[in-house]
Amino acid sequence: MKLKIAGLTLLLFIAVLFFFGWRTPSLSDNHGKMDTHLYLSDGASQPLIVAFGGGSGGNDWERNYLKDKRDSLRAHGFAVLAIGYFNTGNSPGSLDRISLNAIADTILSIAKRTPQIDTARIILMGASKGGELVLNLASRFSVFKGVIALSTSHVSFPAITLSANTSSWMYNNQEVMYVPAPFKTIWPALQGDLLSAFSIMLENTEAAAQAEIEVEKINGPILILSADQDEQWPATKMSQQLVERLIRKKFTHPYEHIVVKGTHTEPLNHFDKIYLFLDGIK
Repeated sequence: MKLKIAGLTLLLFIAVLFFFGWRTPSLSDNHGKMDTHLYLSDGASQPLIVAFGGGSGGNDWERNYLKDKRDSLRAHGFAVLAIGYFNTGNSPGSLDRISLNAIADTILSIAKRTPQIDTARIILMGASKGGELVLNLASRFSVFKGVIALSTSHVSFPAITLSANTSSWMYNNQEVMYVPAPFKTIWPALQGDLLSAFSIMLENTEAAAQAEIEVEKINGPILILSADQDEQWPATKMSQQLVERLIRKKFTHPYEHIVVKGTHTEPLNHFDKIYLFLDGIK
């Protein structure tokens, strides 16, 4: 009897997954909205770091655990704009078709109305899904003059929703091409094995090629940091793919991929390398 109930439960679970797999979720009522917090440094003509968190949502760069790094950037003469682009209360609840246009417009609006900010020196920084985000942003908006991508991907992945059948990003009211999540990613994802789930997605080499971020269009230098034991997704391998694309496309700005020892969040512990990169922009 227990075996029969377990079998029925599994069938019901699969049926629910198929239902949500066919159903496209509606856009959030907060589509295009986000939370921002600007931290100014001292003096005039401050270059601006626009900082994004990852797939857990919220506004990471206004949280206490990143206060030391935020304050350190300000001590180096940079203003910091922390952006929460989903799961903040005033933004979409899920990382689903986030509007790149709205983010770019928000950044520029804040920068232009703040006289202390040098609008010619806006640098984007993001970690994990935030790294995927900043590469997508900078490759479409030439006003951004540099990118720091930590534990990033080289492609766009699906939205973080139950159905996972839409893009994480939207540009000019169109979904950004993404690598789909096949049915066989469900089991490792349920077990919390995200590394295997993302690796399975990347087995679709044709889709991955179509979903590659066009990083060669970025209008400034690029710093990429990855960790050699990333347990969330194959960041080092994907970062190397970014470098190979930059080489293939004859990218003219400086770029560097630094591999550090550790897991997914380890690049955040290597701000010395980030400061060296930023000194070259200042």
